Amino acid sequence: MIMTPKIGITEANLKSSASRLSIVLSDEMTLYVKTRKFHWNIKGNSFMELHKLFETQYNELELIIDEVAERINKLGEKTIGTMEEFLAQTRLKETPNSYPLQKDMILELLNDNELLISEIRKDIDTCTDEYHDAGTADLLTGILQKHETMAWILRRYLN
Repeated sequence: MIMTPKIGITEANLKSSASRLSIVLSDEMTLYVKTRKFHWNIKGNSFMELHKLFETQYNELELIIDEVAERINKLGEKTIGTMEEFLAQTRLKETPNSYPLQKDMILELLNDNELLISEIRKDIDTCTDEYHDAGTADLLTGILQKHETMAWILRRYLN
């Protein structure tokens, strides 16, 4: 027997919020993998500094991923968990067989973070206005702020 959470959100809105969070989860997983790839493949003058920066950022993404996955469960839905599922839903683009230079790695991660910031901002509005889900909107607001910080740090390397 599946127990639907009775938390003041309609069953349809619970499903809608969880579905939107699955997209966010897919985005976060894609960015996590890209950041790890760049961490593994960085080289050049600022190798150690960027190696550590990317590690810091993928560790932050790992925490975000877990929070989003748990929120989906709290809303009464199952959490996707395969690369195929993530790639089918992500709003980010992968770059297979591409090993860019330092500046291009930073720019790609900056662009991805900025895209997520814009998309999450829309997700917050939808969760608030359409789904009446303050908990998910609050979670997404915290995630938005983390991406703003990541983007700010990456942007500083390019200025």
